[in-house]
Amino acid sequence: MRTIPRICLVTVTLVGCVGCDQISKGAVRSHLVIGETYSYLHDVLRLTHAENSGAFLSLGAKLPENVRTILFTVLVGLFSFSALLAALFARRLGRWQVAALALIAAGGVGNWIDRLLKNGLVTDFLNVGIGPLRTGIFNVADMALMLGVVMLLLMSGRSGASNNSF
Repeated sequence: MRTIPRICLVTVTLVGCVGCDQISKGAVRSHLVIGETYSYLHDVLRLTHAENSGAFLSLGAKLPENVRTILFTVLVGLFSFSALLAALFARRLGRWQVAALALIAAGGVGNWIDRLLKNGLVTDFLNVGIGPLRTGIFNVADMALMLGVVMLLLMSGRSGASNNSF
């Protein structure tokens, strides 16, 4: 992928995802009390304000604070920065691979900002499901990160994935 379109794709993805993530989390912190839940679309979508000290779906939340700091602040910061550098500079990547890496970086950065500014906590608020079949509580950054991972996984099985285009 050429340099200028790559920089534009990465920048728009990063700014758009991190911006939406931070704006939505700010709105939740301003308008919902922790633990408060609102139900929409016949309870398919729930908004619940949660502050998560762990990773995706609270994994690792019970680890000691110093371990959580190393894993979720230091390592996530390094991993996110690495994904961003790969999206910008790795050779022979197609647009979809660059977009996937940019989404992974954006998801990591969105949650990393929370951890830096909120004493190691991440604001989560989205929950979807039908009846008793529900997801955990997550946020926009988690969605970006998971979409990027799924895109990379789907492309890993394709031959000639580096030459794919939109």
